[in-house]
Amino acid sequence: MQNAHEQAYAKRFNRVLDFIDRHLGDDLPIKQLARVASFSAFHFHRQLTDYFGVTPSRYVLLARMRRASYRLAFNPLERVIDVAQEACFENSESFSRAFKKTFGQSPSSFRNNPDWASWSRQFRSKSPRGINRMHVKIVNFEPATVAVLEHRGDPALLNGSVQRFIVWRKESGLSPIASSRTYGISYHDPATTPAKDFRYDICGSISGEVPSNGHGIVTKIIPGGRCAVVRHEGSPDNISESVYYLYRNWLPHSGEELRNFPAFFHYLNLRSNTPEHELLTDIHLPLK
Repeated sequence: MQNAHEQAYAKRFNRVLDFIDRHLGDDLPIKQLARVASFSAFHFHRQLTDYFGVTPSRYVLLARMRRASYRLAFNPLERVIDVAQEACFENSESFSRAFKKTFGQSPSSFRNNPDWASWSRQFRSKSPRGINRMHVKIVNFEPATVAVLEHRGDPALLNGSVQRFIVWRKESGLSPIASSRTYGISYHDPATTPAKDFRYDICGSISGEVPSNGHGIVTKIIPGGRCAVVRHEGSPDNISESVYYLYRNWLPHSGEELRNFPAFFHYLNLRSNTPEHELLTDIHLPLK
């Protein structure tokens, strides 16, 4: 557990990261970021670099590139020049050079065949974000029939499975992206599970059974019952700390017992058409 000084220190860095997420399209000079964190501009560069393992400018570039990569992969009709300008590049040529230097693929190559394993290695920071006190509520979750693509193996390749599931949703029309609910069932913690053993179900609500198909989509039910729910704001890439909050901060003092079903996520909006800082995910922890 963090002591009070560590929590205060982490909170100041979190302010900076939240500010960056909300202003990725703006100039972000070091002096401005230092003011947001209430740190001395003379020391801020070294402080953030030591805390997260990357320089401030590198963190900003990676945040912009992460947003750009999702737009390339999940918005296939969006022009590369528009993605480049949103990432603060004046032209597609400079964007392409920076993108290839970061991920080892050109934007067009990534769009057509993304190497998600190499991509994921760019976003392993030295220190996770700290987590503030979160509001937990108890709800009665209604059973949900869902179409499922079962991801098995390296969590770094999960985005590739998401892309395949989206293709099925669009082709079949049985789980419309705009109107049906999107869930994820997390059987394992990716931080502690060998990559080959990792399991995650990508789910979309449906009204009946999934017919036989060539995509490997099957029908399952997320069972109803009592759940502790906490809302995660921002990128799902940082969702682990919110999950840990439920397990290590809330559960030991709640008097509740866990049901024999894994934690699952309800994605309230989608990455393809939502600014990253506005993404919302409800984390459900099933209770007896």
